[in-house]
Amino acid sequence: MIKKLICLIFLGILINCSSSNNINNNDNNKVLIEPENLYKIAIISFDNENIDLARDQFLEIMKLFPLSNEAIQSEIMIAFIDYVKMDYEKSILNYQRIINKYPSHKDLDYFYYMIAMCNYEQLQNETLDGIYNQKALNSFNQVIVRFPESKYAKDSRQKIILINSNIAAKHMEIGRFYLNNRNYIAALNRFKIVVNDFEITKFTPEALYRMVEAYYEMGLYEDSYKTTALLGYNYPNSKWYKNSYNLVKQIDNEETVLKKIRNFFDG
Repeated sequence: MIKKLICLIFLGILINCSSSNNINNNDNNKVLIEPENLYKIAIISFDNENIDLARDQFLEIMKLFPLSNEAIQSEIMIAFIDYVKMDYEKSILNYQRIINKYPSHKDLDYFYYMIAMCNYEQLQNETLDGIYNQKALNSFNQVIVRFPESKYAKDSRQKIILINSNIAAKHMEIGRFYLNNRNYIAALNRFKIVVNDFEITKFTPEALYRMVEAYYEMGLYEDSYKTTALLGYNYPNSKWYKNSYNLVKQIDNEETVLKKIRNFFDG
């Protein structure tokens, strides 16, 4: 009788323990699949450079918990992963989708900046078509116009300077090509673009000199003098001014050249 009672008590303990373990396991599973924990796991994968795995984990969060903050953050991380993988077009589409879905998001300036960076990192060599020059320029200008006080505005301004230099280099390359092939009008048009639209770049002195060359070859000596004077006034120590001066000196004697240049300044 006593043995039977002990067995019944022991069986009851086992049943209670088993029930308790099932409850604890269920609770642990619930905690594990909460969106914040899944997001932490995905971030760990990303930090460990398991990029593809992290992307899949972020996508799973978006599917399981579409209305959670973690889903929004996962969407942002997916766009960034596409950027890291240099899949720029996909990254731009994802960031644009985020902007459209969350127009009041606190990091809106960052999304616009990342779109600009995607375009910027696709800039082509100045001798090529360079379609992304204008795209990157427009994107960075959007950051500055929309978010002038943003921490990304300063870098956007610096990037614009570099892009303008890249565009000016492209015009210079084409202008030199036209000049070498005696297509002087087309060459002048390219060099004037550099002088008028990209005057803060390093190419402006050379562009002025190339204009002097074009005018000289066309026999437009008065324009050669004027452009040389302009070059000397703005860049007196430039090698391009010295080259221009030596070129126009072939038209008249040195005294006459100096007189004509002074007359330009005197108005």
